[in-house]
Amino acid sequence: MSTLEILEFPDPRLRKKALPIANVTAKEYDLASRMLAAMYKAPGIGLAATQVNIHKRLIVCDVSENQDNPLILINPVIRESYGCTESQEGCLSIPGFYETITRSSEILIDTIDQHGKPISKEANGTLAICIQHEIDHLEGKLFVDYLSSTKRQLIRKKLLKIQQMKD
Repeated sequence: MSTLEILEFPDPRLRKKALPIANVTAKEYDLASRMLAAMYKAPGIGLAATQVNIHKRLIVCDVSENQDNPLILINPVIRESYGCTESQEGCLSIPGFYETITRSSEILIDTIDQHGKPISKEANGTLAICIQHEIDHLEGKLFVDYLSSTKRQLIRKKLLKIQQMKD
């Protein structure tokens, strides 16, 4: 299983909108498995295919304490959302930065599971926040887009400086 590289902001590939998956095959299951491995290694609780430069509508999440309850969502769409909550969010594509973001506290999504079966799923708490965050990635949106342009530019400059030091 080859390792997936997680793109980092401000990489323009993170802004590319993901395309729907027409048919769920073993290829998508393999991709999801590789994404889960990359997410756990990072470590994180969610990862969108866009973040690994694969522009398909596929996300993986695992908000369990022991990282033993992975969730694979294909073509997820938020059908309904309720309430409002603020939480500290971070992102594997924006390492080391955490900001308070406002999101819906409960969501109902329509998705396809790894077996190609359409399902509806309710989520609240951390899972709801994680799914919303990852669906944003599929739309080419990052959590820094919820911040002021000044704060976003500051984070961008700091990350560019860190990336230059690595090179």
